[in-house]
Amino acid sequence: MALLWDVRPVNVMYQSASESSVPTEELTPSPFTETTGTARHAAVAALRESGPVQRITLFTGASVWLVTGYTEVKELLAHPAMAKHNQVVPHRDVTPDDLHAAMYTSALTSNPPNHTRLRKLVTSAFTARRVKELRPRVQETTDGLLDALERAGSDGSPVDLVATLGYPLPLTVIAELLGVPVDDRKAFRGWSSVIVNASAYPAGTYLRAAEEMVAYVREMISDKRRTPAADLLSALIHVHDGDDRLTTDELTSTVFLLLAAGHETTVNLISGAVHSLLSHPDQLRLVRQEPDRLTAVVEEQLRYDGPKQVPIPSVATEPIAVGGVTIPRGDVVLPSLLAANRDPERFAEPDRFDITRAATSHLAFGHGLHHCLGAPLARLEGVIAVGSLLRRFPQLRLADLETEPGRHPSLLMNGIVALPVTIS
Repeated sequence: MALLWDVRPVNVMYQSASESSVPTEELTPSPFTETTGTARHAAVAALRESGPVQRITLFTGASVWLVTGYTEVKELLAHPAMAKHNQVVPHRDVTPDDLHAAMYTSALTSNPPNHTRLRKLVTSAFTARRVKELRPRVQETTDGLLDALERAGSDGSPVDLVATLGYPLPLTVIAELLGVPVDDRKAFRGWSSVIVNASAYPAGTYLRAAEEMVAYVREMISDKRRTPAADLLSALIHVHDGDDRLTTDELTSTVFLLLAAGHETTVNLISGAVHSLLSHPDQLRLVRQEPDRLTAVVEEQLRYDGPKQVPIPSVATEPIAVGGVTIPRGDVVLPSLLAANRDPERFAEPDRFDITRAATSHLAFGHGLHHCLGAPLARLEGVIAVGSLLRRFPQLRLADLETEPGRHPSLLMNGIVALPVTIS
């Protein structure tokens, strides 16, 4: 495999259409700005029907390779010639180098051997035992949020489930895990919303959010170094492999990854799972009758309408033959998780939400080296949130049966903007 620094300089993800090496009139439009789930899935399905690998134009004007077939996506997610490139990020041309390094020096944007080193260090702190120990606190937090939801909806008026449960639960859990004080969590929600969906915001808005978040996290790191606590950030600071420790940039990038990307995906998972169940009365009845199927609800939601559209982009470090085409060296590649998880070549009746479906090996959390580190925590929160909600409110319904919830315009995320429900 070619060394990453041998790849020609790239920033094509966010260049203007006039800078693209392929005329835009020859490219297929991007599906990422579709504003409903139905339209978004229809767009990637139409692309998949034309072939599993295609060149498309993003809403930024850049041209990339979008991969839509399950077999091809799984192959590329683990392909040795697919490298993460931390220069292929929004607003890189105006982001100071020191701020960029503080944001994008985590395992998510790294490649072996550094990825192996970072993953080992972070995993040593963010252990399966630590996640398991969170269960009582996740349940307690969920119960408190449902108390507030009950008060807000007791008169029969609609309540937004995203704002009352979907967002606050994972944000509270990850913030407590890292040791972020309660009074500062609202600011983190604002920063992460801008940073995760950066390509949909002006450069100035993105830079302000990034600068404020990095400054705050660095101050937290200094405090935890002086006075360690029983939280994940303190563990990340002090974890080591011999003399090897995480640098300050690696720490800030990892905290950004856990706070922003980590909680945003779980928001989408919880809100999406509730919407899918309330939109499919037969499946809702089944899980109410058989609560043991809650794990299956979460797994089917991850397949049917997962929380991410694509992973962080990769760059081909050498020509890659896949799906009947050859992706040139240096080109940016986007494996479509949404399209792969509804590929009819892999899943029977892929557009049907079916919690009795056999294990499907979906790709919602990725595959290979960059499989999501936070997947166990997201699954835990999803099962507890959905199960507690259904038990607490047997009359839970969508407030508007006719209008499909809007989706955030985003390259990476697949999130519902608001989900009005009634509880009585």
